[in-house]
Amino acid sequence: MTAKKPQIITTGADPRLAGARLTIDLDALAANWLFLAEKSKPAQASAVVKADAYGLGIVHVVPALWQAGCRTFFVALAEEGLRVKAVAPDARVFVLNGFFADAFSAYEQSDLIPVLGSLHELGLWKSRNTNRKDKLPFALHVDTGMNRLGLTLAEALAFAADVRNQKPVLLMTHLATADDQAHALNRKQFESFQMLRVTFAGIESSIANSPGIFHAGIGEYELSRPGVAMYGGEPFSGAANPMRPVVTLEARIVQIRTGLKGETVGYGATATLKRDTRIAICSVGYADGYLRSASGSGVPLRNAVPNGGEGFIAGKKVPIIGRVTMDLTSFDITGLAEKAVKPGDYIELIGPNIALDDAARAAGTIGYELLTNLGNRYHRRYLKSESN
Repeated sequence: MTAKKPQIITTGADPRLAGARLTIDLDALAANWLFLAEKSKPAQASAVVKADAYGLGIVHVVPALWQAGCRTFFVALAEEGLRVKAVAPDARVFVLNGFFADAFSAYEQSDLIPVLGSLHELGLWKSRNTNRKDKLPFALHVDTGMNRLGLTLAEALAFAADVRNQKPVLLMTHLATADDQAHALNRKQFESFQMLRVTFAGIESSIANSPGIFHAGIGEYELSRPGVAMYGGEPFSGAANPMRPVVTLEARIVQIRTGLKGETVGYGATATLKRDTRIAICSVGYADGYLRSASGSGVPLRNAVPNGGEGFIAGKKVPIIGRVTMDLTSFDITGLAEKAVKPGDYIELIGPNIALDDAARAAGTIGYELLTNLGNRYHRRYLKSESN
């Protein structure tokens, strides 16, 4: 039987006018979520879709995950939660970044659930819930070692002991070092959270982010919170990435030129040519979220990958030469056959041949930052099976 072609949903810039295109494989996204949901068992899996679904678009990502079976979502901001509700009205949506008093009416009207992480926030929530017969639900965030958001252990235990307090619908904490499975802080956080679960008996609990799902014993908790791994990022360090790539970023070649030995390339004259060099100038730059720190030279703070980023075209990887600029990036294509590429062709910057996290390391950063910095000038293509 002939395989059906995927449905293609296009958004953003007109492909004839855009300098680069971004392809998001929604089938791969759903497959990644299902894989993480299986790894989470007997816990249920939610999905973290903050930062506009890590830059890929809530309006497309959330329906794909809902269709795959996801019913609970986490966002950073209430505004993001409303966008989730617009495309998945029956979804349970938790808002991670605290609670502000002037947002209460939005929670009343939308069924969003705030994640409260301080005595101040708990007081604000209680004062606005006091006169309601049906108390609006909230989640409780406890800090077990991150020192970011969350009640202290002592505050959480005291809150649980006061019978006058409304009980949360979810107890959660956040792992600080889960991508390093050998780090001692993981065990400390698991042990602290286990004590809290006993204190808050009968309340749904959540501790595992993407890398946390791969820790032994994680199924003791009721809800996992996969994020970057759903989008194809590495869930942990030091091992092969088990996730399917979701994002492909490609830029068009604007011009091919030859620089002579001894000449320099780009701003700052940071690259001096050691040979006559064929250069492909491509229509992508830091205004598109393709980070300047991926430059082939002139970035002294980058240590992990001193030579900078690469592209993939005509079956080969080619290095960035000189600095990534606002709208243009140059690649050394001297190693390619003269007629292998031409203006208008696309060069892969992230995708099946240039892994997201490899591209991030070449820029001295992480896959999260690359994804969430993706700009709005791209022609976007969303791929999904016709049967879905």
